[in-house]
Amino acid sequence: MHAFWHLLALTAPLFLLVLLGYALSHWGRWPTEASEALTRFVFSVAIPAFLFHLMADFSSLPAVDARLLIAYFGGCLVVFAVGRVIAATVFRLDGVSQSVFAMGGIFANNVLLGLPLAKVTLGDIAMPTVSLVLVFNSLSLWTLITISVEWARHRELSVRGFARTTLSVVTNPVVAGILIGTAFGFTGLRLPRMVDETVHMIGEAAIPMSLIVLGMGLSEYGIRAGWRQSLAIATLKLVVMPFVVYLFARALALPPVESVVVVVMASLPVGANVYLMAREFNAMEGPVASSLVLTTALAAVTTPLLLALLGVLPVK
Repeated sequence: MHAFWHLLALTAPLFLLVLLGYALSHWGRWPTEASEALTRFVFSVAIPAFLFHLMADFSSLPAVDARLLIAYFGGCLVVFAVGRVIAATVFRLDGVSQSVFAMGGIFANNVLLGLPLAKVTLGDIAMPTVSLVLVFNSLSLWTLITISVEWARHRELSVRGFARTTLSVVTNPVVAGILIGTAFGFTGLRLPRMVDETVHMIGEAAIPMSLIVLGMGLSEYGIRAGWRQSLAIATLKLVVMPFVVYLFARALALPPVESVVVVVMASLPVGANVYLMAREFNAMEGPVASSLVLTTALAAVTTPLLLALLGVLPVK
């Protein structure tokens, strides 16, 4: 119990920053343009700079067991299938809505919340594992829902849809920051001191700014629409998903760091990408928006609880 309270206190500032962003946008009436500009800065500059600077020092980072991808994305496939069954049998949703519902149970907020959380609770040793998940996350899960929706609508698969998804992921600034930083790290070169310090300072802003931006984004969503469906999505995302990934990690006998990171990443709240999916496919917009707010609020307690259950000792 002592570990739980310690971790709760450690992670509380992260969620308070989310609350600050929510308050600024919802009650402070900051204009939408301000939120959009900050979001663009975080995704296009701050987080890519943070990841580039981290991965540029590739030679000093610990090796990563690539089997973690099997544990994480294997868990995603299992929970996605479970989600579709629940959506079909319990809520009687059509094929497209089933796909979006199930995606809500697996697509986590790995960038805006996952990065800061891993950094604060696990330290730099977790960053290579987090980065590996980030590189494959969007491509894998957008491809999964594209297949699912295309099959539900037309009973055939679209090459054009896959090409569009792949291009959007490859050109994503976050993924680009990881890939370019890793490539630079392999060269063994060092950035000039002045450039290195500049990139480092920009990257330092990524952690607090990403959380404030997350809160601003959440203020746009309500919590009443389709609350039964959003509660089911929250249960899948915060309980079922991390449990299934934990079973995969145990079955694969992953090293301790990789095991903890993939389970914690699996336990994070629903990602905003799921709302983009709901809008793109014109399905489940209300329940998905509700689940974003609900899971983020609940994660303030469930995440430190999970960390305590996993026996995580916070970094000093």
